[in-house]
Amino acid sequence: MIDQAWLQQRADEFKAAILFLTRLRYGPLETTADGDIAKAAWAFPLAGILVGFIGAVVFALVQKIGLPAWPAAALSVAATMIVTGCLHEDGLADTIDGFGGGTTRDQKLAIMRDSRIGTYGVCALAIAIILRVSALAILGAAGPVMVALIAVHGGARAVMPVFMALVPPARRDGLSAAAGQPPRQSAATAAVLGVLILFLCLGFGHGLAALIVLAIATGLLAWLSLVQIEGQTGDVLGAVEQVSEIAILLAALW
Repeated sequence: MIDQAWLQQRADEFKAAILFLTRLRYGPLETTADGDIAKAAWAFPLAGILVGFIGAVVFALVQKIGLPAWPAAALSVAATMIVTGCLHEDGLADTIDGFGGGTTRDQKLAIMRDSRIGTYGVCALAIAIILRVSALAILGAAGPVMVALIAVHGGARAVMPVFMALVPPARRDGLSAAAGQPPRQSAATAAVLGVLILFLCLGFGHGLAALIVLAIATGLLAWLSLVQIEGQTGDVLGAVEQVSEIAILLAALW
């Protein structure tokens, strides 16, 4: 018999993952101590599935009323951005601004913390949104878009705990430092869930292609983060998620 306390803990961690990664709210969260987010990191892919499903529903509804694939894709991406509060997009913009605009580690971290967005960040966001919208529009039909969005959002959020476990925080304060580094078991569970999501949604060929591209992209981002700021921040994790989304989408089109 499954222990009820164990089930309750997993349910609380799943809730924590949703509260951390999205703007969706349901019920009180009992576990809010330091390190809870790190423990809940295994559930990041499950929260991603929910975000992808919402985007897929929007795509299907827009097509249902007679609009073509391009506006359906744009509104689908917009829906996922609303659900997440543009959390990851903000991280991508800040990371590119900091890495591209600063000359020293401290300058880069200061730029990343600045709420204002620069030219590098604007360009990065524009490219990221164009790639995501165009990929969904090329897929075209509601069925392929649904499985792709679930793979994209679930798989991309599976990368985050692995990245958090492998790359130390660059600051002693901030979102990433407060979340902590996930236990190995939590990061490993997220990775396994991510692999399963990719292969179940995309099939073996495209799933394997997505894994290869993700491994290369994650390795490059880890190396770049260590060189630029000697670690990762919440903004860097947002950039990791965005790059991973794009990598999976492009692999799905391969």
